[in-house]
Amino acid sequence: MNQPELTDDRQRGSGSQPLILALETSCDESAAAILRGTELLAAEVFSQIAVHGQYGGVVPEVASRNHLRALRPVLDMTLRRAGVSLQEFDAVAATAGPGLATSLMLGLSLAKGIAVALGKPFLPVNHIEGHLLSPFLLESPGPSESVGLVVSGGHTLLVRIHGTGRYRLLGKTLDDAAGEAFDKVGKLLGLPYPGGPHVSEMALQGDGRRFDFPRSMLNSGDYSFSFSGLKTAVRYLLPKHDPVPVADVCASFQEAVVDVLVAKTLRAVREARVDTLAVSGGVSCNHRLRERFTDACKAMGVRLLLASPSVCTDNAAMIGYVAALKLADAYPSRLEAEIEPSLSTAQWLG
Repeated sequence: MNQPELTDDRQRGSGSQPLILALETSCDESAAAILRGTELLAAEVFSQIAVHGQYGGVVPEVASRNHLRALRPVLDMTLRRAGVSLQEFDAVAATAGPGLATSLMLGLSLAKGIAVALGKPFLPVNHIEGHLLSPFLLESPGPSESVGLVVSGGHTLLVRIHGTGRYRLLGKTLDDAAGEAFDKVGKLLGLPYPGGPHVSEMALQGDGRRFDFPRSMLNSGDYSFSFSGLKTAVRYLLPKHDPVPVADVCASFQEAVVDVLVAKTLRAVREARVDTLAVSGGVSCNHRLRERFTDACKAMGVRLLLASPSVCTDNAAMIGYVAALKLADAYPSRLEAEIEPSLSTAQWLG
């Protein structure tokens, strides 16, 4: 199949910016976004939290069925908000991986179908690259020399950013991601699904100094993380208290996670000799993490870019943003691209 290309007036540095449609369906959010170049015009997300809450976690088959129901209404709502029609798009993008296979397939197939019908380029986007670059969404001129921290339910990564598509992995979690640990501790404490945001909320009422939980790998000399032992420490503590001081446990657990994330990330910034830190992912919404990074970066004279809360969790705006950057760098259309559910960091980071 011949690959469509942008017309001459849409090439980098000339004419108006391309209008891009992006879809994100890597897990249980059905999301669409429309961008004019890197300018976000509209974005919508349909969350399935209420659906999966009754199961205590995401059920892939249930997620895919709900994507089928939600994608069209979400797309239509996004088009209305942006005031554009499908025929106006210059390129279409979608998340290719990592994620749930059946969920990824639905978003990718719909995006490809639209691209083929319009005769326009299709760009597959790495979900984690979307998170990594999301703090730059409202920044000009875009991604710069920096260190990026992606901290979410499935990933905890430290990455040296040299520019769009030019990254080097500094370190990652060896077991549970930080967000995964938050969710598991929330479940241990009997908090509603998903547990992470509820742990953060309860921590506001607690004493973070009451329990001295372990700071795993804090002084390991590398940029690796480990949060499984911390989760286990919480599990062993709970039977010793009746009633369980939930707020204090949450605050103390949160403080342990934040101590490790902040210390290792700032050491990476110092050793990389950069003046910008970009923090993203669902856990970056955590109030204590934002507070600690804000104070520490101010003291160090480091520019801190925190992803907007609206693009911290899974969303299509970050997917469209990466696609816009790739178009500007003349990345080719890839209609042959397939989903990559188990895409590892080693496959796209040095």
